[in-house]
Amino acid sequence: MVSVKQVQITFDCAKPERVARFWCEVLGYVVPPPPEGFASWDDYTRSLPPEKQDANFVCSDPTGAGPRLYFQRVPEGKVVKNRVHLDVRVGTGLVGEERLAALQAECARLVALGATRDQVLLADEENESCINMRDVEGNEFCLD
Repeated sequence: MVSVKQVQITFDCAKPERVARFWCEVLGYVVPPPPEGFASWDDYTRSLPPEKQDANFVCSDPTGAGPRLYFQRVPEGKVVKNRVHLDVRVGTGLVGEERLAALQAECARLVALGATRDQVLLADEENESCINMRDVEGNEFCLD
C-alpha cells in the first residue's frame, strides 16, 4: 500500500521574499518564525554570507492542510509558459454570474497586490468561468 506523501511547491524566482509574501496574501499563508536565535528574518539574512542572502524564502498554510511553498532565487528569468500552475479555487460551488462575480472580486484584490490579469474565460457547455492571471514575477495561475 502506498502512503500519502507531503508535497512542497517550489517557485524559481528573482526575488524570493517578494514572491512569497504575494502568495501569503493570495492564499492566507504565513511566514514561519525565524530560526532559533534570531529576532527576525532580516537578522537571520544579515548573518549569512552575501551570496546566500535573499536566496530563498518559505511560507506555509497555518492550518497545516496545504503544501509548503518554497521560493528560490535563480539567475535566469522566466522565458516560457509554466508547465504546471496553481488553480486558486475561489469559485468552488458557484455557477454562472455568481461565480464570475466572485472570480472578478478576487481578481481585483490580487491585481491590487501586484498580479496581472491575462484572460477571462467565460463559461461554455463544458466548463465554468475562470480567470488566467500572473503573479508578481509573471508566473501563471488561474482563479477557478
